[in-house]
Amino acid sequence: MSDAVKRDLLDITDLAPGEILALLDLAARMKADREAVGTPLAGRTLGLLFEKPSTRTRISFEVAMNQLGGSALVISPDDSQMGRGEGVADTARTLSRYLDGLMIRTFAHATIEAWARHATVPVINGLTDLAHPCQALADLMTVRERFGTLAGIPLAYVGDGNNVAHSLLLAAARAGMHVRVATPEGYAPRPEVADQARDDAHLSHGSVAIGLDPKEAVKGARVVYTDVWTSMGQEADGAQRRKDFAGFQVDAALMGQAAADAVFMHCLPAHRGEEVAAEVMEGPRSVVFDQAENRLHAQKAVLVRLLAPSQDL
Repeated sequence: MSDAVKRDLLDITDLAPGEILALLDLAARMKADREAVGTPLAGRTLGLLFEKPSTRTRISFEVAMNQLGGSALVISPDDSQMGRGEGVADTARTLSRYLDGLMIRTFAHATIEAWARHATVPVINGLTDLAHPCQALADLMTVRERFGTLAGIPLAYVGDGNNVAHSLLLAAARAGMHVRVATPEGYAPRPEVADQARDDAHLSHGSVAIGLDPKEAVKGARVVYTDVWTSMGQEADGAQRRKDFAGFQVDAALMGQAAADAVFMHCLPAHRGEEVAAEVMEGPRSVVFDQAENRLHAQKAVLVRLLAPSQDL
């Protein structure tokens, strides 16, 4: 990454495979030694724009900026002129005069793409309905911590083919993992995302398989991953989704199909008794809170590379 052109992180496809691994290396170094890179973002301010509620995203980005010597400013559309109709183009260009970067958590992916087009500072995707790249980086960091590598690791994703599944698919495929996704009929990841992941896996010597059978997906996997069946904005469909996802709960029986050293992952928040049984969520195989912590470290690496690209760290 260079100073010449500003870089955004809107999806995993904005990162080459080598860049993903370099970010994970930097994140691991900062996790092992909080003072490893000093305060490379001293004097810099990151704007945090939330159109969706957040726990982990907001707090991890605020803490990350603080630990790197910078500061974070939360921006609410309702407390700004955006709430009165000021458009993205004018707001993005104005905020770019005050801030060194923007993290945006919103609904439509087209919204964050519009922010990136008009902002002259880096834009980071904190979640859209299409993608959650920061979560995927934390996920890969967690897998590599546990197994020492990513290449060749079989990962099963069971549940809704949503934004988390999209970014996980792309990141794992670029890292050379063997990804198997099982969803109910009608809930598969978007075809264009699956096609891109297959192309990436071909280059990395990984693989991607999309199917309907959770047992087949989990068989022999060393990572078993799930997410909520009903995401924000889908609450009206919750009852129907619970019916559609019957048989897709990650419980002890399903985990029993995985490898003996398999871990369970979930991006949180979790609904115990729906997508995951409490005995799995709280069991010895669960690394969900390692994942949650690694959001902080992975995002620190992203912030350093995007906001201070000239620094040799």
